[in-house]
Amino acid sequence: MMLLEWLLICLEWALLVPVTVLSAQVLLASLPPRQIPNGEGKRPSIAVLVPAHNEANGISATLATILPQLGERDRLLVVADNCNDATARVATAADAEVVERYDDLRRGKGYALDFGVRHLEKHPPEVVVIIDADCQADAGLIDRVSRLCQAAERPVQALYLMRAPAGAGLGTRIAEFAWLVKNLVRPLGFARLGLPCQLMGSGMAFPWKVIRAVNLASGELVEDLKLGLELARARKPALFCRDVRVTSEFPSANDGLAGQRKRWEHGHLGMMIKCGPLLFIDALKTGNIPLLALVFDLSVPPLALLALLCLFMSVITGGWWVSSGMALPFTLAGATMLAMGFAIVIAWASFGRRVISLASLAYAPVYAVLKIPLYLKFLRKRQVEWVRSSRDGE
Repeated sequence: MMLLEWLLICLEWALLVPVTVLSAQVLLASLPPRQIPNGEGKRPSIAVLVPAHNEANGISATLATILPQLGERDRLLVVADNCNDATARVATAADAEVVERYDDLRRGKGYALDFGVRHLEKHPPEVVVIIDADCQADAGLIDRVSRLCQAAERPVQALYLMRAPAGAGLGTRIAEFAWLVKNLVRPLGFARLGLPCQLMGSGMAFPWKVIRAVNLASGELVEDLKLGLELARARKPALFCRDVRVTSEFPSANDGLAGQRKRWEHGHLGMMIKCGPLLFIDALKTGNIPLLALVFDLSVPPLALLALLCLFMSVITGGWWVSSGMALPFTLAGATMLAMGFAIVIAWASFGRRVISLASLAYAPVYAVLKIPLYLKFLRKRQVEWVRSSRDGE
């Protein structure tokens, strides 16, 4: 009996780690953020790299937000990767430089980025900015992140937000709130301590000498997350810049939305298992505090899964308390559940009011339960190959 109690206590302490990280990030985010260097020096030469796979329907809108921000020394390069639509033709018509890549075996955004960087080697820029083909960039974003990148000599991540489309259901609006917590609240909390952020996949700026030296050619589901951790390990962690942003929309079609969630969440969980423990040990051995911070950040699973784990442990430890009379595991589980709920409410009150009402947010536990099949698929047959999510109208 005692062995089971100690097992439950150990599991609760393990669950308390990501909940504590989340709670600390949310609380810190409500404080004034640490001042980001202005980066007001000379504007570097810039290449904007746009990886695109069958994006003919939407890439014009993306390029229209980028082209007005470019100067005479700048380039806009679109990598039409394994496209069987008019992506290359549409991008060329918009005055972008276009290269096409075809490889049925090596598929994924990482390969497209590597192809684009190797193409830029002929006339390298000082800074490379990566923007996804389905995103729109704020006016001034390219100048801001490039100057900051040049001044700090490290990668810079702009704020990257996903919006629910007009008329979207409650589940998509909850997903928008969860994305807001992940990409705004949590990195803002770390920035308050001068800590780095994870790379988010779009709105990223890199010094040329940094981006040319890393291995981008991979089929990772979350290649941005992997790249950010590798750069932190190399003492080049990303700086968060909330001043400017890129935005995109969740697919309105159920199959596109489900595919997107599966890729992101299976990729995140896979990275936690595969890289988290090794990077944690490496950070301790080398005294790499930025890397250690990102490993703790990586330990926070998707909010729906974290909520489910808290609920599961509360039920299990509550049953143990009733059957054995030993209350300590249930006390820990209750404290963990309260901390999780407190963090979500504070995040909503400080940042999420415009995204979702508190009454709608109360539906979140039901939303989490509906995602159980997604997490069971991770245990049975996780997604390991990159698959593009279908866009609206396809």
